[in-house]
Amino acid sequence: MRSEPVTLLALDLTGTFAFGLNGALTAVRAARLDVVGVVVLGMITALGGGIIRDILIDALPPATLVDWRYYTLAAAGGLIAFALSKHLRRLEQTINVLDAVGLSTFAVIGSSKALSSGLGVAPSILLGVITAVGGGTIRDTLVRQIPSVLRSGLYAIPALVGAAVTVGRIEWGLYGLPAALGAASACFLIRMIGLHFDLNAPEPPETSEREPSSEDAT
Repeated sequence: MRSEPVTLLALDLTGTFAFGLNGALTAVRAARLDVVGVVVLGMITALGGGIIRDILIDALPPATLVDWRYYTLAAAGGLIAFALSKHLRRLEQTINVLDAVGLSTFAVIGSSKALSSGLGVAPSILLGVITAVGGGTIRDTLVRQIPSVLRSGLYAIPALVGAAVTVGRIEWGLYGLPAALGAASACFLIRMIGLHFDLNAPEPPETSEREPSSEDAT
């Protein structure tokens, strides 16, 4: 992470803080936890995806644990969410924007780091998505909720697009700061359109509540 351009690093740190804030706020809303529980869930949201990625590509210790800025910002987001949880609802739109920034930068940086480790195209895209959504998935599981990435809005799809564009640019030899920002912008735009128009990924068709009986089969 330290080798990333300054602009991407700044966006990455902003996303870390936003994920810490969002993760802790979700914990406050979903369960009655003390300050330790809230901050821990905020940090898991912000750092979990990157830690999973680094473990899978054998980049140990994980970058988010080596660089103090990451876990400090994640903890700060959790503490702010705990202290000001009653007022943060007024800033929900701003938090959603920051969350989309974090999703975008994590997808781009995660996929590029996976590809540079020697993985192929498809695994690198997958790890880009895991970096972006992994922490939130762990958080939702710990508070006994269906992970939001599986049930609401366009979340994994924008991350998939951002990661795919990143890997494609690298494979074509076109990767650099402008290309990375372009891939992140594509992810961000799709996510914000999904939020604005309340779009969701396709769901399975509704089925009848009545189970077919043996007579129905004859």
